[in-house]
Amino acid sequence: MLPHASLAADVSQGTTELREAIGRRFGESGAKRYGITREMFRGYVRAVVNRYGADFNQTDMIALVRSLRIEELILARACSAGHESAWDAFLARYRAEMHRAAMQIAKDEAAGRELADGLYAELYGLPNQDGRRVSKLDYYMGRGSLAGWLRTVLAQRHVDRCRSNARDVSLDEQLEAGVAFAARPENAEPATDDCVVKAASQTLAELNSEERFLLASYYLDQRTLATIGRQLGVHESTVSRKLERVTAAVRKRIRERMLSSGMDGRRCDEILKELDVRDLPIDVARNIGQENKVETF
Repeated sequence: MLPHASLAADVSQGTTELREAIGRRFGESGAKRYGITREMFRGYVRAVVNRYGADFNQTDMIALVRSLRIEELILARACSAGHESAWDAFLARYRAEMHRAAMQIAKDEAAGRELADGLYAELYGLPNQDGRRVSKLDYYMGRGSLAGWLRTVLAQRHVDRCRSNARDVSLDEQLEAGVAFAARPENAEPATDDCVVKAASQTLAELNSEERFLLASYYLDQRTLATIGRQLGVHESTVSRKLERVTAAVRKRIRERMLSSGMDGRRCDEILKELDVRDLPIDVARNIGQENKVETF
């Protein structure tokens, strides 16, 4: 592992290997259609590495770059920059999904449309005190799906609205009373998201201690493979293989639960291809939280 000081330089300037890893993703990003140069592209990706991988070794930095939803990240950055064709592409791809998600969250068509429409201005960009347009899409970092990130933002907006309207009644009391999130009408079809959330929640809850530690350490605490390996007294390659097997097993269990709920196999595969459980409205940290004591493998 490189010394911490060297890592900081690597993030800002890039080792040859890291620069090459970033460069290889340029072609698949769609950056050219929005007039985004290679240098601008490298800046966008380095900003993500700076935020999430400043303490990573080179191997983990490269793995982070390879894992990014790069086309969605660049679409978000192009929208933030005010590129009209990017905004048109964004609306064509996500407008209907945003309204659908907002209506599911608000449990009311009119309230859902208001919730979704209220977010558009923030996504397109509002002027700050200096008159510079600032878009909320700047906060999307490409680590999960853009659709999932939008659902999370909508859900938070709904919660914020409930809190602002609550005044003397707490949000928890409203939730218990069914005011903030009213039950779905009996004639409404169960949302696909509900099936996924249930399957993911149940699967995470049944993980054993070893699986919980690996997933929590790597995905929630953002520890490097080398750091986890030192804590467990094994080589980082062993951690990598273990983590790969656990991740594959978790996705398999989630798929089995989705199938058992009656979902079509092809639809399951489509959802799992896009799924990042951090985008779902579940308490991932609570489901895979760890005790302080850690046993070696």
